[in-house]
Amino acid sequence: MASKHDQLLELLAPVVESMGCQLWGLEYFSQGRHSTLRIYIERPEGVGLQECEQVSRQVSSVLDVEDPIAGEYTLEVSSPGMDRPLYTLEQFARYAGEQVSVRLRSAFEGRRKFSGQLRGVEGDEVLVVVDEHEYLLPIELIEKANVIPRF
Repeated sequence: MASKHDQLLELLAPVVESMGCQLWGLEYFSQGRHSTLRIYIERPEGVGLQECEQVSRQVSSVLDVEDPIAGEYTLEVSSPGMDRPLYTLEQFARYAGEQVSVRLRSAFEGRRKFSGQLRGVEGDEVLVVVDEHEYLLPIELIEKANVIPRF
């Protein structure tokens, strides 16, 4: 059976794409009877408030009809921003060369947090170099990953 996250991705990706945007990723948090659904949208020319509002209205309508979330929830729609979260192997590959921060679900080689240069993807693993030591992190262990913005 698909997870709630996967069900929401499957339901909402076509809706977002029909509006000229890409569903970059989503985060679903359930805190008791109240949940938060955070959707990140992207498009080549950038995402502004207008796109977020339009996608939010459309997604709200679909969620009202399909009712995949029990109880109350808050819907947030935004661009991924400069510290964009990374979810898929394709996204990790696209940002090779950037500095990233990665947190794992469980310890790998004695640690859960890695901050270093993203070198790319090998198979279903993400290659990160931390203090000149290479780590191949299995994608399924990654809980959260973000690009570290350069100013």
